[in-house]
Amino acid sequence: MTSDALTKIDWQAPWLQPWQALGQATAAQVLTGTPQPEALNTMAQRLWPDPCTRPMHFVPQTALPAGMAYERCIFEQHACPTREGRHDFFNGLAWLLFPHTKRRLNQLHMTQLQAADVAHSGVATVRGATRDALTVFDENAAVLCAPDALWQALAAKDWQAVFGTLAPLWHQSRLVLFGHALLEKLVYPRKPITAHVIPAPLAIQSIVDLDTWLAHYLSADQLAGKPFAHLPVLGVPGWWPANTQPDFYADRSVFRPPRQPAPRLEAKRL
Repeated sequence: MTSDALTKIDWQAPWLQPWQALGQATAAQVLTGTPQPEALNTMAQRLWPDPCTRPMHFVPQTALPAGMAYERCIFEQHACPTREGRHDFFNGLAWLLFPHTKRRLNQLHMTQLQAADVAHSGVATVRGATRDALTVFDENAAVLCAPDALWQALAAKDWQAVFGTLAPLWHQSRLVLFGHALLEKLVYPRKPITAHVIPAPLAIQSIVDLDTWLAHYLSADQLAGKPFAHLPVLGVPGWWPANTQPDFYADRSVFRPPRQPAPRLEAKRL
Protein backbone atom coordinates (compact mmCIF):
# COMPACT_ATOMS: atom_id res chain seq x y z
CA MET A 1 0.00 0.00 0.00
CA THR A 2 1.52 3.33 -1.05
CA SER A 3 1.42 6.71 0.64
CA ASP A 4 -1.58 7.55 -1.59
CA ALA A 5 -3.66 5.52 0.86
CA LEU A 6 -3.39 8.40 3.32
CA THR A 7 -5.33 10.66 0.97
CA LYS A 8 -8.47 8.68 1.84
CA ILE A 9 -8.34 9.74 5.50
CA ASP A 10 -11.05 12.29 6.34
CA TRP A 11 -9.40 14.34 9.07
CA GLN A 12 -12.70 16.14 9.70
CA ALA A 13 -14.35 12.93 10.94
CA PRO A 14 -15.43 13.44 14.57
CA TRP A 15 -13.64 10.30 15.79
CA LEU A 16 -10.34 11.71 14.48
CA GLN A 17 -10.63 15.02 16.34
CA PRO A 18 -7.92 14.13 18.92
CA TRP A 19 -5.68 12.81 16.12
CA GLN A 20 -6.26 15.52 13.53
CA ALA A 21 -3.46 18.03 14.11
CA LEU A 22 -0.76 15.43 14.62
CA GLY A 23 -2.03 13.10 11.91
CA GLN A 24 -2.63 15.69 9.23
CA ALA A 25 0.83 17.20 9.64
CA THR A 26 2.52 13.80 9.51
CA ALA A 27 0.46 12.63 6.54
CA ALA A 28 1.38 15.79 4.63
CA GLN A 29 5.04 14.79 4.84
CA VAL A 30 4.36 11.27 3.67
CA LEU A 31 2.28 12.52 0.75
CA THR A 32 5.23 14.57 -0.47
CA GLY A 33 7.33 11.41 -0.68
CA THR A 34 8.86 11.15 2.80
CA PRO A 35 9.01 7.53 4.02
CA GLN A 36 6.63 6.95 6.93
CA PRO A 37 9.32 6.13 9.52
CA GLU A 38 11.15 9.35 8.64
CA ALA A 39 7.96 11.44 8.80
CA LEU A 40 7.07 9.99 12.19
CA ASN A 41 10.59 10.64 13.48
CA THR A 42 10.39 14.25 12.29
CA MET A 43 7.17 14.73 14.22
CA ALA A 44 8.67 13.06 17.29
CA GLN A 45 11.60 15.47 17.13
CA ARG A 46 9.19 18.42 17.07
CA LEU A 47 7.27 17.10 20.06
CA TRP A 48 10.36 16.05 22.05
CA PRO A 49 13.40 18.15 21.02
CA ASP A 50 15.53 16.30 23.57
CA PRO A 51 16.23 12.87 22.02
CA CYS A 52 16.47 11.34 25.49
CA THR A 53 12.78 12.04 26.08
CA ARG A 54 11.40 10.69 22.78
CA PRO A 55 9.12 7.70 23.32
CA MET A 56 10.16 5.82 20.19
CA HIS A 57 12.39 5.81 17.12
CA PHE A 58 10.76 4.55 13.94
CA VAL A 59 12.68 2.37 11.49
CA PRO A 60 11.72 0.64 8.23
CA GLN A 61 10.28 -2.86 8.58
CA THR A 62 13.44 -4.20 6.93
CA ALA A 63 15.43 -3.05 9.98
CA LEU A 64 13.75 -5.68 12.16
CA PRO A 65 16.55 -8.18 12.92
CA ALA A 66 15.99 -11.66 11.52
CA GLY A 67 14.39 -13.94 14.10
CA MET A 68 13.57 -11.12 16.51
CA ALA A 69 9.95 -10.60 17.58
CA TYR A 70 8.44 -7.20 16.82
CA GLU A 71 7.66 -6.45 20.48
CA ARG A 72 11.18 -7.47 21.53
CA CYS A 73 12.69 -5.08 19.00
CA ILE A 74 10.65 -2.23 20.48
CA PHE A 75 11.56 -3.22 24.03
CA GLU A 76 15.26 -3.88 23.58
CA GLN A 77 16.23 -1.55 20.74
CA HIS A 78 13.74 1.26 21.36
CA ALA A 79 12.89 1.05 17.66
CA CYS A 80 9.48 0.47 16.08
CA PRO A 81 9.60 -1.34 12.70
CA THR A 82 7.19 0.54 10.44
CA ARG A 83 5.73 -0.40 7.07
CA GLU A 84 4.21 2.01 4.59
CA GLY A 85 0.41 2.26 4.64
CA ARG A 86 -2.44 3.26 6.93
CA HIS A 87 -2.11 0.51 9.53
CA ASP A 88 1.43 1.32 10.63
CA PHE A 89 0.80 5.02 10.06
CA PHE A 90 -1.91 5.03 12.73
CA ASN A 91 0.25 2.83 14.96
CA GLY A 92 3.03 5.40 14.72
CA LEU A 93 0.62 8.21 15.56
CA ALA A 94 -0.50 6.24 18.61
CA TRP A 95 3.10 6.20 19.84
CA LEU A 96 3.19 9.98 19.48
CA LEU A 97 -0.22 10.66 21.02
CA PHE A 98 -0.22 7.96 23.73
CA PRO A 99 3.48 7.32 24.44
CA HIS A 100 3.06 6.10 28.03
CA THR A 101 0.22 3.74 27.14
CA LYS A 102 2.07 2.27 24.16
CA ARG A 103 5.17 1.75 26.28
CA ARG A 104 3.08 0.04 28.96
CA LEU A 105 1.52 -2.30 26.40
CA ASN A 106 4.98 -3.20 25.12
CA GLN A 107 6.18 -3.94 28.65
CA LEU A 108 3.18 -6.19 29.28
CA HIS A 109 3.77 -8.01 26.00
CA MET A 110 7.39 -8.61 26.97
CA THR A 111 6.42 -9.92 30.39
CA GLN A 112 4.16 -12.44 28.70
CA LEU A 113 6.84 -13.43 26.20
CA GLN A 114 9.40 -13.91 28.93
CA ALA A 115 6.96 -15.96 30.98
CA ALA A 116 6.44 -18.20 27.97
CA ASP A 117 10.22 -18.71 27.77
CA VAL A 118 10.59 -17.61 24.17
CA ALA A 119 13.89 -15.81 24.57
CA HIS A 120 15.47 -17.90 21.81
CA SER A 121 12.61 -18.44 19.38
CA GLY A 122 11.09 -14.99 19.81
CA VAL A 123 7.57 -16.33 19.24
CA ALA A 124 5.22 -17.86 21.79
CA THR A 125 3.47 -21.03 20.72
CA VAL A 126 0.49 -20.36 22.99
CA ARG A 127 -0.66 -16.77 23.29
CA GLY A 128 -3.01 -17.02 26.25
CA ALA A 129 -5.81 -14.75 27.39
CA THR A 130 -3.58 -11.86 28.45
CA ARG A 131 -1.64 -11.62 25.20
CA ASP A 132 -4.88 -11.87 23.24
CA ALA A 133 -6.38 -9.06 25.32
CA LEU A 134 -3.24 -6.95 24.88
CA THR A 135 -3.57 -7.30 21.12
CA VAL A 136 -7.28 -6.50 21.21
CA PHE A 137 -6.60 -3.37 23.21
CA ASP A 138 -3.72 -2.21 21.04
CA GLU A 139 -5.61 -2.81 17.80
CA ASN A 140 -9.23 -2.03 18.62
CA ALA A 141 -9.69 -0.24 21.94
CA ALA A 142 -11.57 2.93 22.75
CA VAL A 143 -11.96 4.74 26.06
CA LEU A 144 -15.24 6.16 27.32
CA CYS A 145 -15.20 8.97 29.87
CA ALA A 146 -18.85 9.10 30.84
CA PRO A 147 -21.30 9.12 33.74
CA ASP A 148 -21.54 5.68 35.32
CA ALA A 149 -25.15 5.20 34.23
CA LEU A 150 -24.16 5.42 30.56
CA TRP A 151 -21.26 3.03 31.01
CA GLN A 152 -23.40 0.47 32.84
CA ALA A 153 -26.02 0.58 30.11
CA LEU A 154 -23.33 0.07 27.47
CA ALA A 155 -21.79 -2.84 29.37
CA ALA A 156 -25.26 -4.41 29.57
CA LYS A 157 -25.91 -3.76 25.84
CA ASP A 158 -29.04 -1.90 26.81
CA TRP A 159 -29.14 -0.03 23.52
CA GLN A 160 -32.50 1.59 24.21
CA ALA A 161 -30.97 3.23 27.25
CA VAL A 162 -27.57 4.00 25.67
CA PHE A 163 -29.03 5.79 22.66
CA GLY A 164 -32.51 6.53 23.97
CA THR A 165 -33.32 7.42 27.55
CA LEU A 166 -29.68 8.13 28.45
CA ALA A 167 -28.76 9.81 25.16
CA PRO A 168 -28.45 13.27 26.80
CA LEU A 169 -25.50 11.90 28.83
CA TRP A 170 -23.43 11.74 25.65
CA HIS A 171 -23.18 15.53 25.86
CA GLN A 172 -21.26 15.07 29.13
CA SER A 173 -19.16 12.21 27.78
CA ARG A 174 -16.12 11.71 25.60
CA LEU A 175 -15.23 8.65 23.54
CA VAL A 176 -11.57 8.51 22.48
CA LEU A 177 -10.46 5.91 19.97
CA PHE A 178 -7.08 4.29 20.66
CA GLY A 179 -6.70 1.16 18.50
CA HIS A 180 -4.81 1.75 15.28
CA ALA A 181 -6.64 -1.02 13.41
CA LEU A 182 -9.93 0.53 14.50
CA LEU A 183 -8.85 3.89 13.09
CA GLU A 184 -7.77 2.22 9.87
CA LYS A 185 -11.14 0.49 9.45
CA LEU A 186 -12.96 3.79 9.95
CA VAL A 187 -11.24 5.31 6.91
CA TYR A 188 -14.10 3.55 5.13
CA PRO A 189 -16.92 3.88 7.71
CA ARG A 190 -19.35 0.98 7.98
CA LYS A 191 -22.14 0.55 10.47
CA PRO A 192 -20.86 -2.76 11.96
CA ILE A 193 -17.41 -1.38 12.95
CA THR A 194 -17.23 -2.05 16.69
CA ALA A 195 -14.75 -0.91 19.33
CA HIS A 196 -13.70 -2.70 22.51
CA VAL A 197 -14.39 -0.02 25.11
CA ILE A 198 -13.13 0.47 28.65
CA PRO A 199 -14.44 3.05 31.13
CA ALA A 200 -12.33 5.94 32.38
CA PRO A 201 -13.06 8.67 34.92
CA LEU A 202 -15.32 11.42 33.66
CA ALA A 203 -12.92 14.00 35.14
CA ILE A 204 -10.25 13.27 32.51
CA GLN A 205 -10.25 16.15 30.05
CA SER A 206 -7.00 15.95 28.07
CA ILE A 207 -5.24 13.31 25.99
CA VAL A 208 -2.13 13.77 28.13
CA ASP A 209 -4.08 12.94 31.28
CA LEU A 210 -5.82 10.03 29.55
CA ASP A 211 -2.45 8.64 28.44
CA THR A 212 -1.15 8.85 32.01
CA TRP A 213 -4.30 7.20 33.40
CA LEU A 214 -4.24 4.36 30.85
CA ALA A 215 -0.59 3.59 31.52
CA HIS A 216 -1.41 3.10 35.22
CA TYR A 217 -4.69 1.31 34.57
CA LEU A 218 -3.38 -1.38 32.25
CA SER A 219 -2.17 -4.59 33.86
CA ALA A 220 -2.08 -8.27 32.97
CA ASP A 221 -4.82 -9.07 35.49
CA GLN A 222 -6.98 -6.17 34.34
CA LEU A 223 -6.82 -7.20 30.69
CA ALA A 224 -7.11 -10.94 31.31
CA GLY A 225 -10.46 -10.17 32.92
CA LYS A 226 -11.71 -8.84 29.56
CA PRO A 227 -12.96 -5.49 30.85
CA PHE A 228 -14.37 -4.52 27.47
CA ALA A 229 -17.82 -3.42 26.40
CA HIS A 230 -18.71 -3.47 22.71
CA LEU A 231 -19.77 -0.29 20.94
CA PRO A 232 -20.61 0.15 17.24
CA VAL A 233 -18.85 3.50 17.05
CA LEU A 234 -21.00 5.02 14.31
CA GLY A 235 -23.88 4.89 16.76
CA VAL A 236 -22.33 7.66 18.86
CA PRO A 237 -24.63 10.69 18.59
CA GLY A 238 -23.20 13.26 16.20
CA TRP A 239 -20.69 10.85 14.68
CA TRP A 240 -22.70 9.60 11.70
CA PRO A 241 -25.67 11.21 9.90
CA ALA A 242 -27.54 7.92 9.45
CA ASN A 243 -27.87 7.38 13.22
CA THR A 244 -30.51 10.10 13.37
CA GLN A 245 -32.91 7.73 11.59
CA PRO A 246 -35.40 6.02 13.98
CA ASP A 247 -34.57 2.49 12.77
CA PHE A 248 -30.77 2.86 12.90
CA TYR A 249 -30.43 1.23 16.32
CA ALA A 250 -33.02 -1.46 15.60
CA ASP A 251 -30.50 -3.44 13.53
CA ARG A 252 -29.89 -6.44 15.78
CA SER A 253 -27.07 -7.70 13.58
CA VAL A 254 -25.08 -4.67 14.77
CA PHE A 255 -26.68 -3.66 18.08
CA ARG A 256 -26.82 -7.16 19.44
CA PRO A 257 -28.70 -8.11 22.60
CA PRO A 258 -26.66 -9.34 25.59
CA ARG A 259 -25.92 -13.04 25.89
CA GLN A 260 -25.82 -12.94 29.67
CA PRO A 261 -26.08 -10.37 32.45
CA ALA A 262 -23.13 -7.99 32.26
CA PRO A 263 -20.89 -7.57 35.32
CA ARG A 264 -20.83 -4.18 37.00
CA LEU A 265 -17.54 -2.50 36.13
CA GLU A 266 -16.28 0.79 37.43
CA ALA A 267 -13.43 3.03 36.31
CA LYS A 268 -10.54 3.41 38.70
CA ARG A 269 -10.28 6.92 40.06
CA LEU A 270 -7.24 9.09 39.60
